[in-house]
Amino acid sequence: MPLRICLICAEVAPLAKTGGLADVCAALTKYLTAAGHDVRVFMPFYSAIDRSRLELEPVTALADVALELGPQRYRCAVSRARLPGTRAEVHLIECPELYERAGIYTSDADEHLRFLALTRAAFECCQRLAFSPDIIHCNDWHAAFAPLYLRTLYAWDQLFKATRSVLTIHNIGYQGIFGAAAALDLSLGTATHLLHQDDLASGVINSLKHGIMYADAITTVSPTYAHEICTPEYGMGLEQVLAARGDAVLGILNGVDYSEWDPRVDRYLPKHYDARHLAVKAELKGELLAERRLAADARAPLAGIVSRLVTQKGIDLLVESLRQLLAAGELACVALGSGEARFERALAELAEEFPERLAFQRGYDERLAHWIEAGSDLFLMPSRYEPCGLNQMYSLRYGSVPVVRRTGGLADSVQLYDPASGRGTGIVFDEPSGPALTEAVRGALDLYAQPPHWSRLMRNGMSQDFSWERQVGEYVRLYERLRAA
Repeated sequence: MPLRICLICAEVAPLAKTGGLADVCAALTKYLTAAGHDVRVFMPFYSAIDRSRLELEPVTALADVALELGPQRYRCAVSRARLPGTRAEVHLIECPELYERAGIYTSDADEHLRFLALTRAAFECCQRLAFSPDIIHCNDWHAAFAPLYLRTLYAWDQLFKATRSVLTIHNIGYQGIFGAAAALDLSLGTATHLLHQDDLASGVINSLKHGIMYADAITTVSPTYAHEICTPEYGMGLEQVLAARGDAVLGILNGVDYSEWDPRVDRYLPKHYDARHLAVKAELKGELLAERRLAADARAPLAGIVSRLVTQKGIDLLVESLRQLLAAGELACVALGSGEARFERALAELAEEFPERLAFQRGYDERLAHWIEAGSDLFLMPSRYEPCGLNQMYSLRYGSVPVVRRTGGLADSVQLYDPASGRGTGIVFDEPSGPALTEAVRGALDLYAQPPHWSRLMRNGMSQDFSWERQVGEYVRLYERLRAA
């Protein structure tokens, strides 16, 4: 029986994206819709969204939605738009007072109100549309009060009588913490006692914590990360409340959209390849080296990096390791990314020091990201923690051997290669340190120098299937279990 799903997201690719949250929300929308489920997606209509690329349809019933958040009053209008290249639709919440900002996220004093409004608007729109969801699926802290609202503000409405809630934590490092004085903005009335009282006494409200407390199920984006965040090392202060939820916490590995990320059909590449035609990959590598003006021999190993340049991604380890590897002439590297100024500066300085071996481009370039995946021999992801990660899965499909730290989704998607058995898909190391990364890269280079092993390793990775068609089934099974409860 088809499911009715209300999906609340701060980002949906390609309309608005800062990271993996947008990709996951877009994929869930696309593949759940394709499977015949009724999915209503709600997200803010940020001023940064390019309206000229969308066929917008104002929703008559949602032309004037009133929201009361404590003493604040807002009026919203809602338009529908089809996600490019899909049959799936998204509802865009237009409220200029809240969403006409320079970026998707801000440090403004009303940041909590921007996403409380999104959450409340999703409920109000469901009511006006007479849409009775089986599941309200809220993503990250931005929509984490939805489970509590379901039990309080909207508990009176028979429309939501059978509705169950799912909270997905894409990155526990972002929790949506604001001052306790803003409790009034939640409009909970006599249900304010359901807020975390110790936090209130300490002067704060933690949005994500309340989602964990009240959601019927809490998912993360990989099984290993689901375990890790229940520990003090990775839980970032929420490990106890997560552990208290027991079996309600589970991990579902993100999928890959192979219509976008597959060397057999990649629209950014002038020629295509698969595991039987790896000579084409070598040709693309030569073109990438030439385009980036790297003088390295095309037969020498080329490492790729596409990353946010932040501590979480282990960029400090990368800088330390690359300096040693580049100085020794052991590889060449193409890096793409932006983030903390110190890491951007460090990579730029390395590129100046080794101009024939390292090319660094600050920012994000979709075309270059695809070329790096196709042209690299190995791909570096030494994350200190990684809820899921997608680039390692892209790399596997492109035959670019991932070198990853054993954490989160990296541990779930990359298996250490064993030369004795010929099994495994990449190089995996444990210690978050520069020397450990250097040793892991050198282990990869040893295999690179042995063509039979390297060819086997590449083909093992290219045979992996992390498609969303498979992974979305995990969500459907969870939804169905909750609906039957």
